[in-house]
Amino acid sequence: MASMYYDGTKLLSLKDINGCEPDLYLCTTNRTAGKTTYFSRLLVNRFVKRKEKFGLIYRFKYELDDIPNKFFKDINSLFFPDLEMKSQVRAKGIYHELFLNNIACGYALSLNCADTLKKYSHIFSDISSMFMDEFQSETGHYCPNEVEKFISLHTSVARGQGKMYRRVPVYMCGNPVTLLNPYYVALGISSKLQKSTHFLRGDGFVLEQGYSANAEKAQRESAFNRAFSENSYTAYTAEGVYLNDNDAFVEKIIGIGKYIATIKYNGKSYAIREFQKQGIIYCDNRADESFPFRLAVTTDDHNVNYVMLQNNLLFIDRMRYFFERGCFRFKDLSCKNAIISMLSF
Repeated sequence: MASMYYDGTKLLSLKDINGCEPDLYLCTTNRTAGKTTYFSRLLVNRFVKRKEKFGLIYRFKYELDDIPNKFFKDINSLFFPDLEMKSQVRAKGIYHELFLNNIACGYALSLNCADTLKKYSHIFSDISSMFMDEFQSETGHYCPNEVEKFISLHTSVARGQGKMYRRVPVYMCGNPVTLLNPYYVALGISSKLQKSTHFLRGDGFVLEQGYSANAEKAQRESAFNRAFSENSYTAYTAEGVYLNDNDAFVEKIIGIGKYIATIKYNGKSYAIREFQKQGIIYCDNRADESFPFRLAVTTDDHNVNYVMLQNNLLFIDRMRYFFERGCFRFKDLSCKNAIISMLSF
């Protein structure tokens, strides 16, 4: 079984880019690879063997309902047949306390209650690690200011026991939805991640971009997925391609497009053109320095002729709209990185 399904041993052994223990462990794979099962089992095993309590992070308060079934049902039958999980609503539903065989083992918390949970931070000082499943939303339905709420929640937990800060690692699993998800943007991952990347180290985090051939084969061979083989969602579930990031981004566009902007990134100028007939936005390095609409992607690129991105949020939002619908094309990877860095703003 271990050879067929996801194993996070390598990810958990990694140091961050500074050679320090990371606090964030991010993992993405194609669906049904077994990553959720792996980390759920890990948390329960640590409690059973070492009495280490855990915290489960959900996005919205309503998701805290029926936690024993959501979190424990599968691993219960597979690995822990002698255990029973129950939950108790606390603080009028602000959080739930979890029990294994009537012994308190952890808590279920929601990001949209992060502000209120500050008042209960002393209660969570016995949490040793946390787990957030599906950190990328397929529908783009995130909490307002979700990353800030995530930081606030972790800050509330990682204190106490006579310390201003305790190390409380967070394990985050998800399927590859979009490079512009808020966590990748906040961590600076969007412009660094390539299709060939397996492991990525950052300051305080490590990321694994995994792929399970067994999971793809199982998905491909199912009659249900064969029936929908032409749908892009099938490729997303089976192959682990980014649902909102068209893999055919890098290609040459023939014709004359409408010039709409010049951007400067890492000292180089890039052109953005709109091909209205094809419904495509195209970026190449044939920039027109005289075009009046010029944007600087970084502060280092900013000068008297280029304005910063924050002054043109409507334009950025419009470009994100095209990107997330697979309507961007790039001459080469340098053009792609420039646009992704711009859209990650």
